[in-house]
Amino acid sequence: MSTYGAQQLASSFRTVRKNTIQVAQDIPEDKYAHLPAEGARTVGRMLTHVAIVPMRLWHGMHGTRSTDMTGFDFFGLGAQLQAEEATPRTKAEIIELLTTEGEAFTTFLEGFSDAELSTMVKTYAAGGPVEKCRLEMLMGAKEHEMHHRAQLMLIERQLGIIPHLTQQMNARIEQMAKARAATV
Repeated sequence: MSTYGAQQLASSFRTVRKNTIQVAQDIPEDKYAHLPAEGARTVGRMLTHVAIVPMRLWHGMHGTRSTDMTGFDFFGLGAQLQAEEATPRTKAEIIELLTTEGEAFTTFLEGFSDAELSTMVKTYAAGGPVEKCRLEMLMGAKEHEMHHRAQLMLIERQLGIIPHLTQQMNARIEQMAKARAATV
């Protein structure tokens, strides 16, 4: 019996996406064109990338429940993703995309059985073909988003914005310090 299944994965992804949407809301629209470094994505493109990749990549690979990804056209998909990321969008359109694509992906994740999640899938890694558990592969969507959200939170700092998760942590620390001082 699995202790981490489709419902937990979907719930966890939903939490990650909620925090990404909050970052998107906290960054002013006039900063969506900000390019943090040469060769990086602008804020708007990074948020669009985060919004669309789960359904395009992970749903594309796992929607048919195939157990052999060695023939998956990653290069073709990459070109499609770059074109879609380059489509001009307003802040409101990007937040809507994050919301609708995130919900579509969590619904997709909720549709997996424990047996499907435990299936071994052939794919490629740096050293050549490997087999990975489908659950591990699907968890990559959450890891991918958290990677980019960490970049966005650093960009927030560069723009003079204190990330919402930092604000929440600071508030908890302040409450704990006040509670401790009251008992001393």
